[in-house]
Amino acid sequence: MVTGLFQDLTHITKARNGRLASWDQRGQNQDYWEIPAGEAITLGEIEGPGCINHIWMTSSCRRVKKPSILDPELQATAAPVMEIHPALGVIWDEYDPYYYRKALIRITWDDQKTPSVLAPLGDFFCIGNCWPGNFTSLPFNVSLKPEEAGRYGAPCSVSCYFPMPFNKRAKIEIVNENDVPFILYFNIDYEMYPQPLGPETAYFHASWHRENPCKGWGPEIQVNSPEVNMVSNLKGENNYVVLETQGTGHYVGCNLTVKHFQGSWWGEGNDMFFIDGEEYPSLNGTGTEDYFNHAWGMQRNAFPFFGTIVHESQSGDFQVSYRFHITDPVRFEKSIKVTIEHGHANHLADDWSSTAYWYQLLPTAPALTIQSVEERLPVVPQLPPRQAVNVELTKEQRAARQSYAQREEAYFPKREKQFRIKEEKCRRESQLNTEFAAALRKRYDEINQEK
Repeated sequence: MVTGLFQDLTHITKARNGRLASWDQRGQNQDYWEIPAGEAITLGEIEGPGCINHIWMTSSCRRVKKPSILDPELQATAAPVMEIHPALGVIWDEYDPYYYRKALIRITWDDQKTPSVLAPLGDFFCIGNCWPGNFTSLPFNVSLKPEEAGRYGAPCSVSCYFPMPFNKRAKIEIVNENDVPFILYFNIDYEMYPQPLGPETAYFHASWHRENPCKGWGPEIQVNSPEVNMVSNLKGENNYVVLETQGTGHYVGCNLTVKHFQGSWWGEGNDMFFIDGEEYPSLNGTGTEDYFNHAWGMQRNAFPFFGTIVHESQSGDFQVSYRFHITDPVRFEKSIKVTIEHGHANHLADDWSSTAYWYQLLPTAPALTIQSVEERLPVVPQLPPRQAVNVELTKEQRAARQSYAQREEAYFPKREKQFRIKEEKCRRESQLNTEFAAALRKRYDEINQEK
């Protein structure tokens, strides 16, 4: 029998491909959805048995600051992201820097009442702290233009290749908890199978967690000092928890974002895995950098199973790294608790957030939850407020200000009207996507019955 990473390519599988996408179902070129503020939009529901094999997305969230000289109605049919610098005086939009954490991805399998995937849109795709970084791994990729690097909320493309099998149905949703809409392009590629999947099928899961700050007992004490290094931690009290779940399955990795405040080094903490309710961890590591397969600190790199997406030397104060257990999954029969010390013996009080990925038999227990928008936003430096100086205006200056105010008063209602039109298109095509997937499934089942 052929084995190996690409073994599926060496034999014929009885399956039919399908796709959920944001393509303009009117046949025009508005191939994106405007995800409304404060709404959950279903990208589509797929009838099983089947398996999602690839998710690709790109998105952008811009706030309209001031009127453009472009006509709002004509602009609505153009490319949604105008690559024109505000310095030219043509448009004046700005990125919402934190929308990657204000939007959620939510996936529910079969007849479950609660989701098995629940994470901020950015963090699910390894965009930590809303700061995208170019990287390539086996299950996730992020690609952004060089000029967008180093910007919170920068647009980029993202991909996920984790296989996601399901027996009855898959429901994929985007929840926009922002106060403004954002645009989303997407392709979700899947396979349909003629026969149900077996009872041993493990379902894909992902969950986000944050501790800000972590429960540190001595953040004012220098890292690696003898006072810290002599403290014992054998049972993992107050460790940062990457994942804690019940059931039967296997943990396949995480991404981790750490914002460090002491100004020394954050990575002395050991990883500790508690499997099936054990009191002491059966997997105990030698340091956070070691868990991510680095050494002597962290290096800027991206490999198939591990790497650093954003290095603290780039961002100034935070790090985004990943580790995927593709060939070495951590298996559990009753429960698993994946933890890491924040500093040796948990003496540091940094800001940690992570997305854990795992497979397990249904049901998902306990039910996944997520913190509020306010608790998800990254901690960033804030500039002090500025006070404008009052200037005595000339006649021309008063006329210019009055003209601009009039144009602003007329512009915003027209722009908002176009947003509402696009949002309605999004809701309509959401329903059409589910109907299209159901019709494709029906045709596939009819073909198999004829045979």
